[in-house]
Amino acid sequence: MPDSSRTATTPTPAATAATTAPAATTAPTPGAGYRVGLLLTLVLGSLSALAPLSMDMYLPALPRITAGLHTSDALVQLTLTACLVGLALGQLVAGPLSDALGRRRPLLVGLALYVLSTACCVLAPDARVLIACRVLQGLSGAAGIVISRAVVRDLFDGLAAARFASTLMLVSGSAPLLAPILGGQVLRFTSWRGVFAVLAVLGAVILTAAALLVRETLPPERRRGGGLPDTLRTGRALLADRLFSGYLLTVAFGFGALFAFIAGSPYVVQEVYHGSAQRYSLLFALVEAGLVGAAQLTGRLLLGRFGSHRIQLAGVLLLTGSGAGLLLMATVWPAGLAGITVGLFLMAGGLGLITVPSSALALQRAPHAAGTASALLGTVQFLTGAIAPALVGLGGHASALPMAAVILGMALAALGAFLLLCRPWRPAADPLRT
Repeated sequence: MPDSSRTATTPTPAATAATTAPAATTAPTPGAGYRVGLLLTLVLGSLSALAPLSMDMYLPALPRITAGLHTSDALVQLTLTACLVGLALGQLVAGPLSDALGRRRPLLVGLALYVLSTACCVLAPDARVLIACRVLQGLSGAAGIVISRAVVRDLFDGLAAARFASTLMLVSGSAPLLAPILGGQVLRFTSWRGVFAVLAVLGAVILTAAALLVRETLPPERRRGGGLPDTLRTGRALLADRLFSGYLLTVAFGFGALFAFIAGSPYVVQEVYHGSAQRYSLLFALVEAGLVGAAQLTGRLLLGRFGSHRIQLAGVLLLTGSGAGLLLMATVWPAGLAGITVGLFLMAGGLGLITVPSSALALQRAPHAAGTASALLGTVQFLTGAIAPALVGLGGHASALPMAAVILGMALAALGAFLLLCRPWRPAADPLRT
């Protein structure tokens, strides 16, 4: 792992000048002396993977939850939306808290609450209670996502931060890649409740590892006071920054396309094309491999050699093209499950090209408040993701058309946000090429 054993570099003057928030005139010095080894890299990757695992591992069980709780498909899909809403709102709490109190304490509290809420999912007697438990699961699991990203910003800057983020994505992306396969295998021996039991055990293991290995990366002199008013001022300043908002919306709409796939694919594979839960799990793993592989290609080979905006533009164009192809295959050009799989793989590859540079560039705009910036980045992503399953559900599950239409709509929104706000045709300083 090329950057996992080095300490962070000092933030560049360009990154400092780019920050629009009034509270920062200079970028903070990253955590000197804090070395990132293999075990800590695995723990940070697992923290960012825990919440996606909470969604992906139970996807093969969605039809069984519908039958087991004697409810409708639409209500069961709300359990996915509930988790996404919890993840979005939880980051708004965990991110600013980590800027004020440090990274370690909010992280450990969030993980402990995640284990408890996941155990409650195991015992849920009906769909409405399960939805409430899933909201709590998302709220608490959000701490791992937002704080792990803020820790990376504490330790690294510029191109080093982007490359280390791609290393973490190799870890965090591998877990959800395997999650549906694991979920499918768990379903061979137990009910859907067993899936949540396994998630609770995984949460307890990650909590223990974090308590042992994650030290504080934000020293007291770099923490932010001021409470809610200061957080709101910082958030407003970040959202008023055109480039920050452009990067944020581009990656958020890209994730909206991914969540349209996540919500629609269990029914497309198992009910439209009559595949098994295991076959769906393999398709899901292939699509996730496209996402992780493209992110690795971006972080390790493309960034530093090509302009960040060029890479992002290629990603949004690939995302949009694959969405258009999926729509054609769902309507006038039936290509079967194999064709749908190719389209989804390309969609994930486009998102992989977008995610690493967009997230790194957004965090570069806020060296003084990485937790708050990370919270905004994650919140908008997951709120957009929460809308996508609801839109797919409104279209029903009789064909792949609703899933394909939402994917294309989100891709077009990502393309529009990138062109209007990031304006890639204008030359600008690129902190990821230094």
